[in-house]
Amino acid sequence: MATRRSATTKGSLGRSNEPPVLILTSLAGGPKHGYALTKDIEKFARVTLGPGSMYGAIARLEDRGLIEPETVGSNERRRPYRITGAGRVALEEVVREMRTLADEGARRLGISVSLPVIGVHP
Repeated sequence: MATRRSATTKGSLGRSNEPPVLILTSLAGGPKHGYALTKDIEKFARVTLGPGSMYGAIARLEDRGLIEPETVGSNERRRPYRITGAGRVALEEVVREMRTLADEGARRLGISVSLPVIGVHP
C-alpha cells in the first residue's frame, strides 16, 4: 500500500513549487538574504514569492533547523541565510522524489529523458 505524502506531514517540505523547496534550492547555491532569494527563485523557477510566503517559510525552515542566519558581517535588515546539513538532507530527499516522479511520467509518456543525477555515478 502506497503512503501518501502531503505538505502538512511532519518533516515534509511539500511539492517542488512550495516555498520551502524553492528557498532550500536557492540556498544550496550559497547564502542569500530575502531579496536575493526572491530574485534567484524568480530566475530559476519562474515563481514570485510574496513577502508573507517568503518570510513565513524562512521562519519555519529556521525553526526546523534546515536553514540558519549568517552571523558574520550581517545586519538585521539584510540578514543572509544559509542551508544547514539537515537542510541539504531534506532537499536531497525531495529532489530524489521529484526525479522518481519525473522519470515515471517520462516513461509513461514514452519520452526519453537522459539527465544526469548529480552525485550519483552509474
